[in-house]
Amino acid sequence: MSSVRVLVGTRKGAFILSSDEQRRQWDVSGPHFGGWEIYHMKGSPADPNRLYASQSTGWFGQIIQRSDDGGKTWAPVGNQFSYDGIPGTHQWYDGTQHPWEFTRVWHLEPSFDDPDTVYAGVEDAALFRSSDGGQTWHELSGLRTHTSGPLWQPGAGGMCLHTIVLDRTNPQRIVVAISAAGAFRSDDGGTTWQPINRGLRSGEIPDQDAEVGHCVHCVAMHPSRPDVLYMQKHWDVMRSDNAGEQWYEVSGNLPSDFGFPIAVHAHEPETIYVVPIKSDSEHFPPDARLRVYRSRTGGHEWEALTNGLPQENCYVNILRDAMAVDTLDQCGIYFGTTGGQVYASADGGDSWQAIVQNLPAVLSVEVQTLP
Repeated sequence: MSSVRVLVGTRKGAFILSSDEQRRQWDVSGPHFGGWEIYHMKGSPADPNRLYASQSTGWFGQIIQRSDDGGKTWAPVGNQFSYDGIPGTHQWYDGTQHPWEFTRVWHLEPSFDDPDTVYAGVEDAALFRSSDGGQTWHELSGLRTHTSGPLWQPGAGGMCLHTIVLDRTNPQRIVVAISAAGAFRSDDGGTTWQPINRGLRSGEIPDQDAEVGHCVHCVAMHPSRPDVLYMQKHWDVMRSDNAGEQWYEVSGNLPSDFGFPIAVHAHEPETIYVVPIKSDSEHFPPDARLRVYRSRTGGHEWEALTNGLPQENCYVNILRDAMAVDTLDQCGIYFGTTGGQVYASADGGDSWQAIVQNLPAVLSVEVQTLP
């Protein structure tokens, strides 16, 4: 019998939720690293018991934690981030140039084939890779030193590389997203990069054909169709059918096209999920009703999923890394809220239950399907 492990990062620690394949009853372990912000926690596809976590505070800085027993015990790993020596700058809101700084790790993405290989997206925006289980980290500096780098600007959450998408069929292809610069793709394992923002439209940018400057919130891919990318942007849900070379809008009949996460069904590559919020200044659901929206057609046509979700007086937000799917035959969908709830659907979104409540604000949700 299969089982499911849900990894939840919060403002004040990490929590691990476990259930069998029925996904009705859940065991809760935590908080791990109580009082620390856990920006992201993710398990290795190559070894489900290998977990990585990004632990951070304003007082003590950034630590990478690793578990080799499915989260029962943890230990800090090397945390040695090796830079290429090129200072690098980026543009602040007033147009002045600021030197590159290392603040925190926003996202961890283990490789599909090797539990010791893991990527880290950091703030200020840069990409690092470790080949020894997190003991040492080396920057893939071709991204930060891209000619467009001085034009990157921080989004409201900071100048962060928050999304890393690996192509299971092509280990040389990596897609990343940066707020507020846009999406980038490498086809040579991270040595060189190209912006992939053609077709994106942002009202804040006078030149709509600008190479960079778009505030991308999240990018998702189905492993069976790596050339099809889905994006939740700062306004607009977007799709590309050619690995980001060109994007087009698929917001359709959504009540708002602003939101943070986007996810793809494990077995239906044309079925995608978003959680709209009211606006870029009002980060809560439209009409104070928490609704996940599902499209079975890859966008344009959307249906509201409400069964089991609060439909009045709901003012939570769902952050960009706080939605994930499992790979059981009947695909499960999971998301966490800034109100401390984690909701799960064991039937592709048709019905929902709060599998844990009253946690600190949820920053990230990842799911492991265990044999």
